[in-house]
Amino acid sequence: MTTSTQARAALDPRRPDEAYLSFWRERHLCTLTTPRPDGSPHLVPVGVTYDPEAGVARVIANRSSRKVRNVLAAGPEGARVAVCQVDGRRWATLEGRALVRTQAELIEDAVVRYAERYGRVPRRNPDRVLIEIALERAMGKG
Repeated sequence: MTTSTQARAALDPRRPDEAYLSFWRERHLCTLTTPRPDGSPHLVPVGVTYDPEAGVARVIANRSSRKVRNVLAAGPEGARVAVCQVDGRRWATLEGRALVRTQAELIEDAVVRYAERYGRVPRRNPDRVLIEIALERAMGKG
């Protein structure tokens, strides 16, 4: 990849251009990549919401899932993760440090955001937690 291509692909996650932000508002299945305790990547399909004003991406998950266990295993500083979506030639990746949140109000807010983006309310899950990603980098071509 040339330097000029890299420059076009790199974005400020708190100040995305309109095409990038619009792409994140569309309904797309995403992937979440977390590091396993041995350092190898664990990649799974997820729903993601992106909040550039807060500088976070959110993934709702079951507390016993491998992705949640991977984030927890990284320790109190969280795990370095990436979420990505692709549609033809358009793609978007958000990277940052993930923490698992268990506060009911944060989880409910994430569920509402998920319902807005994906057009459906997820089934009730008393074991639901939130993977909250403090964004450090955004890349893509929306």
